Formats: sequence, structure tokens, C-alpha cells
Amino acid sequence: MENPSNLLQNFENSCRLRGKAPCLRFKEGNKWVSLNWNEVYSKVLDLVGGLAKLGIKPGDRVGIFSHTCYEWTLADLAILGCAAITVPIYESTTADGVAYILQNSGAKIVFVQNALQLEKIKSHLKNLPELSQMIIFTESEAGAFLNQEGVYALSQVFLLGSGGGESIFKTHLKTLNKNSDASFVYTSGTTGPPKGAILTHGNFLAEINGLKTMLDFPSYIENLLFLPLAHILARVVQFAQMELGFVQCYAESIDKLMDNISEVKPHLMASVPRIFEKIHTRVMNGLEGGSRFKKAMFNWAVKVGSKRAELKLQKKSIPLSLMLAWILAYRLVFSKLHKRMGGRIDYFISGGAPFAKDIGDFFQAAGFTILEGYGLTETTAAITVNTKKELKIGTVGKMLPGVEIKIASDGEILAKGPVVFKGYYQLPEDTKSALTSDGWFHTGDIGEFDNDGFLKITDRKKDIIVTAAGKNVAPQNIESLIKTDPMISQVMVHGDKRKFLSALVTLNKDQLLHYAQAHHISFQNYSDLVKNEKVYLLIKGRIEEKNKQLAKYETIKKFAILENDFSIETGELTPTLKVKRKFTSEKYKNLIDQFYQE
Repeated sequence: MENPSNLLQNFENSCRLRGKAPCLRFKEGNKWVSLNWNEVYSKVLDLVGGLAKLGIKPGDRVGIFSHTCYEWTLADLAILGCAAITVPIYESTTADGVAYILQNSGAKIVFVQNALQLEKIKSHLKNLPELSQMIIFTESEAGAFLNQEGVYALSQVFLLGSGGGESIFKTHLKTLNKNSDASFVYTSGTTGPPKGAILTHGNFLAEINGLKTMLDFPSYIENLLFLPLAHILARVVQFAQMELGFVQCYAESIDKLMDNISEVKPHLMASVPRIFEKIHTRVMNGLEGGSRFKKAMFNWAVKVGSKRAELKLQKKSIPLSLMLAWILAYRLVFSKLHKRMGGRIDYFISGGAPFAKDIGDFFQAAGFTILEGYGLTETTAAITVNTKKELKIGTVGKMLPGVEIKIASDGEILAKGPVVFKGYYQLPEDTKSALTSDGWFHTGDIGEFDNDGFLKITDRKKDIIVTAAGKNVAPQNIESLIKTDPMISQVMVHGDKRKFLSALVTLNKDQLLHYAQAHHISFQNYSDLVKNEKVYLLIKGRIEEKNKQLAKYETIKKFAILENDFSIETGELTPTLKVKRKFTSEKYKNLIDQFYQE
């Protein structure tokens, strides 16, 4: 469609054009099944009718509290089909967190994945006067809840609305415009309570149009979606599919991601850097116990691949000798990784957090293309992106069409354009702080453009460490560097107003256990192993090696190895696997303070 005025028009147009072509794929039991565009359209209309009968009117807020699944997409489209506003909630959100978002947004209905999510909400119902109904996706888990007032199975809502949604949908297809609110997307809250960013139909349409202009999205491709749909990047991919017509496949879970990749064999996948770090670590783990010949072969292949990738990025011809060496390197080394990744990957999209250059270089050497972009919830995902034609590792690419970016005097990135949000729901002061009177959004990130117009992110403005000597340090760069060691899982650097930098470190459990066995380190349990002096000296040596790549004031002088890795469940990570610095610093305050005791 040339110039749609709302997201429904893109969806309706694709359904009309593609009809019986596959639209959504998901796994039922051991089998992948598909819904075609006609079937998806019919289900969305029935769900629109059901929501309307449950009292949803234009402008009402409806929550979706679930992991990524095809029902999430159906619910989202049906909410928009009622001219209502979708409020996504990460499945890992605590009961208090869910209650806050539902109460703050004034949601009238919430979709939930299963009984666990339902329990979280029911424990706070007395504080949610606006919430009237809950709709559960997984009917088999609903149990006795279905006999309770205000609780419905998704199948019941389909039946309730059967045949009654088309006129409602068609009306809003015409009346919704680019200024109409589409979603309140709550930030993951690394520093405080989440804030609801108001995103319009026009915001999403501008983002999709920008990405479509810069990236290649042929309709035949299959995309594997595993990121939480509460994350803005996943949501944009979902809406892009509704315009561009590729097949959307839903991973079962993050734990089954690698299996699902092998089964689906996707052409495209959007991810966060942590996933690439884990894949890289797995590759290096497999190498750890290998023979000297195997390691030499791997290093040779990486060297060949790196040279080839460098010439490709520079748009230079590849000598025949190098091409022949690459073919051999691919067959002997990299083909196994490509097969593990399905064998059809055209490119990956990476966003949501800084991407370590060393990791990017490795994947390029192995023959993969990772297009890193940059954006925030408040900019409807990307405002810059690398493309296959214009790619520079270590940067987040060039500006999307229609986006303006300028660098403030203190280095902060400011953005303006049709992708920038309206403001924070019911938070006028926060909105005023984030948006200037003439529409410039303060991203809170520090960055710079190179001579070719590629943007490079230095760090989060609020995360910058100023040492006692007055040196400005970007901790994420140091953390990304140290995490390239396969033995190390997570790193959090400290040192604000201190004489030197210190770090909390967590280890890759499988890698450490393998090392202990290979080096005959005796231990009673994993806790005992982590505290072993040989392990401490090993990590000390590896950090010292990374320190050689840093300026003196950036080096880690002291560190502690934590027994448990950071996780969403224990509170150190956001749902998109970014470290919550404030929470983690408070949790380990006593340990951090010990680094600086004279």
C-alpha cells in the first residue's frame, strides 16, 4: 500500500493480496503448523468482535502479558482493530511490576499466557479497579480459573465475537490515522519504575518505511521471532511482516532457540547481542578441548575469513587464492556453524544493547552478516542501521530516511523525526525532560559520527564513570571487551568517584567445569570451584590480558567472581538481558565497597 494512514490498512492489504499464502508458523507438539493470511484475518476479526462484546471501545487500553507466540500477534492486531491501545508486558515481569503497568495504563482487559501470569495479576486485583476481564491463551492451563468471573479462554472470546468483528474493523480501518495512539510501551526500567512511551500508528509506519527503504525484505523469506514482543524491536518486526508479507515463525522459547533455528532454517532473525555472545562462547567452548591441529585449523580459517570480510566491506575484489582458501575454510570449519544456524541466513539484525566489535568480526569472518542498528523504545526502535551495501563493524550504521540526529555539546545523541514518540503516559515532567519544545528527543546515549556518516555509540550518558582523577570512562566498552573471553559470562564495571576501576564477574559454568576437569582441579561443588585460588588466578590473568588493550585509567585493578550468573529471575538483568546497574550495585554494595577499603 502506497501511503497507509494506520497499521490496520497494511494488514488488511496483505491479507487481500496474499490470501492462502502462509503467514504465521508455530510449533504444536513436535510439528510446525501454519496459518495463511485468510485464516489470520478471520481470527483477528472474530477476536475484534469478542473484545467489543467484552466492552472494549476506541482509546481503551488492553494488556498482553505473555511470551512471544502467534496468539500475541492475533491479540495485538485485534486490539488495534478495536481502535484500542496495546500495552505489552514482559512475561518475566514480577507481580508488583505487572500491577504497576496495568494500574498506570488503566488497562480494562489483559491477555495472559498461562495460569502463572494469571496468579500474578489476581494477587493485585484489589488495586486494579479498571481491570474487568482476563483472557488466557493456554486453555489447558486455565483449570479452575475458567469458572471464575471475568476469566475467559481465548477460544471463548473467538466464539463470542464470531461474525461480529468485521464492521468494527472496517470502520476503524478508515477512521484511525497516523496520530492515533497504537501502544503504550513501558521501558524495562534499568534505573527506576517503567514509563509508558506513547507510540502512534504513524510512529510504527515511519519506522517500517525507513527499514524497508534501507534493508532487503523479500516476501519469500522466513523470519524466526524469539525476542519478547514486549520489546520494541520484535514489535517492529511483527508490524513489518504485516506490510511486507514474509512468513513469521515463532520460536518455542529461548531455551529451544537453537533447535528451532535448525528446524525453521530462517532467512532473517532479529536478536540482541547477548545471543550472539552465547553462540560465540559455544563455538569457543567446542574448541577448548580440541587438538593442537584443530585449534590451528580454526585460527587459520578465522584469519582467511577476516581477510575476505575486510575486502568485501571495502568493496574490493577478492584474489583467486583467497577465494579458494575461503572455500576450504568454509568447508572444513564454518560450514558446521552455518548448518547449525539453518543454512539459509541472509542476515541478522542486532539491536537493544552495544555489540562487541570482536564478536561482530568473528561472525563476519565466519561468513555471516550482522546488521547492527541503534534506537530506543521512544524512537520506535531503529534510528540508524547498517545495511548489506553500507556496513561498518563497530558502528550502528547511518540514519533512517526522515530521521534527524545531532550530537549535543556534551556528546549526547539527540533525535528528531516521525519515529519519535509522543511522550510518557501521565508523566508531563518526564516528557518535558526527554523532549525539547521543537521535538528533539534526548536519548541519554553518548556517540559520534565518523567521516562517512556512520554513528558510533560510546556509552549511556548516565552510565559514564568519572574517576577520582576526573577521567571519563565508558564501562560498556570495557565490559564488552572482557566478555569476549569464553570463560566469562557477565561483567559489571565500577569506579565512579573512585581511584580505580573494579568489576563484578560471573563465569560460564560449562566452560569452567570443563577447565577444572582438564586441569585436575578438585572441588566438592560449583560454589567451592568458583572460590578456588587457581580459578581466581586464571581469571586474573585473562583480565590482565584484556587490560593491555585499554588505557591505563580504564584497566580493572580489582575484581570479584560471583557464584551465580546474572539473570532476569534474580533481578540483575532486564528482559532484554541488559544489566540493571542500579539494582546490581545495591545488591552487591558491601562487596564493591571492599574493593576500595584502604
